[in-house]
Amino acid sequence: MFWLVGRILLLIVVIGLAAAWLGIGVWRSRRMAAQSRRARRAFEKHRAELAEEFRVAAGATGKPRGLAWRGCELAVGPPLVAYDRIAHELVALASATFSFEAVPGGGMEEVEAVGDLRDGVAVFTWREGRWQTDGRAVFNHSPEATLKRFSETLSAVG
Repeated sequence: MFWLVGRILLLIVVIGLAAAWLGIGVWRSRRMAAQSRRARRAFEKHRAELAEEFRVAAGATGKPRGLAWRGCELAVGPPLVAYDRIAHELVALASATFSFEAVPGGGMEEVEAVGDLRDGVAVFTWREGRWQTDGRAVFNHSPEATLKRFSETLSAVG
């Protein structure tokens, strides 16, 4: 009789733990969806400021060597929002067009392609309730291709 009561109690504990685990997953999913909606609205509201913040941050990286960042134009429409499983934060992958100019004495003054527009992805991170950037760009990729390239750490947020 004791073994039966023990097994029933064990079963109740296991079912309780499973329910709690599923509940936490549902709660986390709902929280992520709400945070994603808030982040998307903030991106649309501050699109112009974010483009300028990106240009300044990218220019401070010193890359590409011999070029100065002249502009960053974010494409119309929402960015692709993903979850960074390593940093545990939302990331926006925004289609963008970048422009550069040669830095005097940087060895690129004679290169004709310096003035050509370049397509790519501007990367933003949702921190402290706002989008921030360190100027990271992924050239010659779409947001979808960038997500696929970094699929080991990023997953799309619906």
